[in-house]
Amino acid sequence: MKFIKHAFLLILCITVYHSNIIALENKKNSIEDKKNSSVYSGLKFRSIGPALMSGRISDIVIHPENENLWYVTAGSGGVWKTENSGTTWKSIFDDQKSYSIGCISLDPQNPNIIWVGTGENVGGRHVAYGDGIYKSEDGGESWKNMGLKKSEHISKVIIHPKNSDILWVASQGPLWNKGGERGVYKSTDGGKSWTQTLGDNEWIGATDLIIDPRNPNLLYAATWQRHRTVAGYLGGGPGSAIYKSNDGGVNWIKLNNGLPTSNMGKIGLVLSPQNPDVIYAAIELDRRTGAVYKSTNKGSKWIKMSDAVSGGTGPHYYQELYASPHNFDELYLADNYMQVSYDGGKTFSRMNESEKHVDNHAIAFKKTDKNYLLVGCDGGLYESFDKTKNWKFIDNLPLTQFYKIAVDDDEPFYNIYGGTQDNNTQGAPSRTDNIHGIRNSDWFIILGGDGHQPATEPGNPNIVYAQWQRGNLNRHDRKTGENTNIKPQPEFGEKTERFNWDAPILVSPHNPKRLYFASQRVWKSNDRGDSWETISEDLTNNINRMSTPFYGSKQKWNNAWDVRAMSNYSTITSISESPIEEGLIYVGTDDGNIQLTENGGKSWRKINFQKMIDLPETAFVNDIKADIHDKNTVYAVFDNHKFGDFNPYIYMSKNKGSTWKKISSNLPENTLLWRVVQDHINSNLLFLGTEFGLYFSNNKGKEWIKLDGGMPNISVRDIAIQKRENDLVLATFGRGIYILDDYTALRTFNNKEEKSKLFSVRDGYCYNQKRILGGSKKASQGDNYFVAENPPFGVEFTYYLNEKILSKKEIREKKEKKTEAEQGIISIPDWETLETEKKEIYPQIWMFIYSENYIIKKIKAKNSKGFNRVSWNLLTESKSIISSKNLNEEKKGYMVSPGKYSAQLFKQVEGEFISISEKIFFNVRQLTESSIKGSSISIISEFKDDLYNSNENANNLLENIKDLKTKIDIMLKAYERATSLDKNLHSSLLNNRIKILDLEKKFGGSQVRKEIGEENEYPTIWSYIWSASNGAYTTYGPTKSHKKYLEIANKMLLDIEINYKKIENTIKPLEVQLKKINAPKIKE
Repeated sequence: MKFIKHAFLLILCITVYHSNIIALENKKNSIEDKKNSSVYSGLKFRSIGPALMSGRISDIVIHPENENLWYVTAGSGGVWKTENSGTTWKSIFDDQKSYSIGCISLDPQNPNIIWVGTGENVGGRHVAYGDGIYKSEDGGESWKNMGLKKSEHISKVIIHPKNSDILWVASQGPLWNKGGERGVYKSTDGGKSWTQTLGDNEWIGATDLIIDPRNPNLLYAATWQRHRTVAGYLGGGPGSAIYKSNDGGVNWIKLNNGLPTSNMGKIGLVLSPQNPDVIYAAIELDRRTGAVYKSTNKGSKWIKMSDAVSGGTGPHYYQELYASPHNFDELYLADNYMQVSYDGGKTFSRMNESEKHVDNHAIAFKKTDKNYLLVGCDGGLYESFDKTKNWKFIDNLPLTQFYKIAVDDDEPFYNIYGGTQDNNTQGAPSRTDNIHGIRNSDWFIILGGDGHQPATEPGNPNIVYAQWQRGNLNRHDRKTGENTNIKPQPEFGEKTERFNWDAPILVSPHNPKRLYFASQRVWKSNDRGDSWETISEDLTNNINRMSTPFYGSKQKWNNAWDVRAMSNYSTITSISESPIEEGLIYVGTDDGNIQLTENGGKSWRKINFQKMIDLPETAFVNDIKADIHDKNTVYAVFDNHKFGDFNPYIYMSKNKGSTWKKISSNLPENTLLWRVVQDHINSNLLFLGTEFGLYFSNNKGKEWIKLDGGMPNISVRDIAIQKRENDLVLATFGRGIYILDDYTALRTFNNKEEKSKLFSVRDGYCYNQKRILGGSKKASQGDNYFVAENPPFGVEFTYYLNEKILSKKEIREKKEKKTEAEQGIISIPDWETLETEKKEIYPQIWMFIYSENYIIKKIKAKNSKGFNRVSWNLLTESKSIISSKNLNEEKKGYMVSPGKYSAQLFKQVEGEFISISEKIFFNVRQLTESSIKGSSISIISEFKDDLYNSNENANNLLENIKDLKTKIDIMLKAYERATSLDKNLHSSLLNNRIKILDLEKKFGGSQVRKEIGEENEYPTIWSYIWSASNGAYTTYGPTKSHKKYLEIANKMLLDIEINYKKIENTIKPLEVQLKKINAPKIKE
């Protein structure tokens, strides 16, 4: 017995030891992962919107003391703040672990304290999950997670009106699984600890919670029993009910007097602001039916008012109930089309939404305006100032949820197409040729409904394939704007096709007219969808969804089923054909299948999931990809989150699926995966879209590194590579489209070997940026005008520094810090060291641009460890005079002409330029040709040179004239202080002053005429130069008139310069004469 006890203690010690080792190793790996990611932070993703139709809003709060300050939460896009009623916005939750938000509340005692419940509070098929409740004490500037990390979906937070330490949370709990932290939770210590007071530990959570404003001990709660899987959805059960607490939420009483006795689903509650004894409840019942109930005695008795219930996607998606703060019995029921009642729920009518997006989720009212409503829906945020008669769309919130994307090969700029949640299939250019950027008006709709996977035809950017849910595939013609429905249908007598909600489409890499499309079987078309044939039988497990377990067991037919607005089950979800071997096709399904054919569909082989380590049998195949470079290699991405498993599953096979290797390696736990793509040049370079951002691997999955520069924490649902431009395009589910422009550097970079490197660069475009709006950027459209960034104009360079180049001061401070940390010794520098540091020219990184072997531009670049980017705007170095007056001004040269150029990276240490990279070479190309044939590139280039030289000569000469004028004024002042008089000297100074003013007049015109706005009697030199300059920056080039104007300007310049020299030569002897009359010394 003693031996057993000692053996047990030994095993326990070993277990604890190994647990600690694993924990330390995980912590070390986490730090190393962050360190690796920081190296790449200089590679910034570029958001291109859209805000055209925005995205799903989950909650809204208007500040109680400042009605211009709003907080708006997105179902999967974070928390946004505006201090000017939506004119401008700030995203204030980007760096937190969750991006999905269910609700937001302000502390009544201090509205600067904000509570956010993460995890969207609907029961939809696409819902994202959260990690608990967050608190901010500074208006959203910083956040702290306050627990309930296993809640996943929080629907309401209530703060005690007089005690900020007391608060209650309604947690719906996990949607896809039992358990977690669900029900009503109470905290009495400001969120430091939580106690569950209502609900259970399996399936019953809480979906709504209200408090009597007169008595904080009186609360009402709605519980909700629901369960969704990939197969189906049960939206109710005996656990759904209404409860009341008289002791501040410690104990609860179930209310049932007058309420339905059948199964209930999602319930919305609201108190009457005018009489809190009155409670309204919107209750979901079986089969998408429901009713609105009212109690006039604090819930003791309920009366059914009507059969009103949310419809559309289903009550689980809406059911929020709002009461007007201005009118008794005025109710708003969130629905596909908002329902309004003015008689306490007896009758409901549809709110006017003829010019507004539907699928409503949140309403906010203003205390000061009874006609005002602020409404959040799937299409974004709308406000009405006349009680819903008219709506204003807030069109500057980029919250669109994209499922899938595709890119075309249009020139000069490719287009991006994306299928969105409830916001159609949208398209936009990847960049524009205007100075503003990508505006909402640059986006366009090619197909309505929920958009899903699009596709484009290589070589023909006018053909785009788009679809709405369940396989409604269309071929869009961009020339005509027409859509042709090409959804394949079964033959007469065959059963209905089972298309996934997001059915997969593939344009064959071997024939651009050939399409593959899938339901439960694979369809093939060789004529762009005009006709179809099946090339497989049912490749799924063909499971009856009703037979799958819910609430842990098989359910009866008369339970709360609702599968209307969700995908079919046992469907094909992904298709891939090998670009190397025609007819080698892989498909994946939603019910745990991968099958492949090597003969174009004549026969199929099923992959055995048991050969994949750790892979659940239920795994949904999110993506399957044939390797671009090796016909035997294939990648598979799996998703098991609809069974409550959020872990990452990605595998690689090198023998067409016979054996598999798991390559999730160092990916974080609880990070489900969506999409994998392979680089078309480097076979080892993979990109992976996950629930929480983008990862890449340059060794086929042995190690993954997060790429998040310029991006919030967000779900990346799809990835596309535009091969010509080497752009990485991301579809996010809640923050629109992001582009990493030219990721070429990732192909060749070796973090362990590189010291400093300038990477190859793509060619730049030379053109005049259009000013469609008149000015630059937002022009005169106002601060609310939405514009997404273009890439920097010109050429953008990518370079890497293994270390920042430190100044002498930084080197000293680094050594001192190390000494203090290791030895505890504090060092004090001597005076000589400090003086030397003060005199040092600070180290700098420079990019030199060359035309042939001549340096035409030096550009200051960032001196920062890791990847950096710097752009050249195609302007040469300025040749303007440098003086003390303009020492810190950035003078511009002229735009270069199309041609060959090179670049090299330098460091400047102690003022000396030292090269730290090889030269790279690139071209500057003309973007477009003029409609009318004009001058050649060489003539335009020569004219630019002449014009620039004339302009610089004019500027320099004018500076000299001004300096000479100043000198004469100084000499006149000296004459006034002289002890003797010399009339001839004084007369000469005055005459030369008049002459110099006349020369100045030839540049700037008559100052007298300017006083009243009268034009000059004769054109000035600047008017001729300006007129000539209009011929230098167009593809057409200079006209005969432009050349003539430049000749006139040059002639005037020569004449002025001759006269200037005469005056200058006259002035010099006068300085000697000033000395003779004992005038003070002069200094220019």
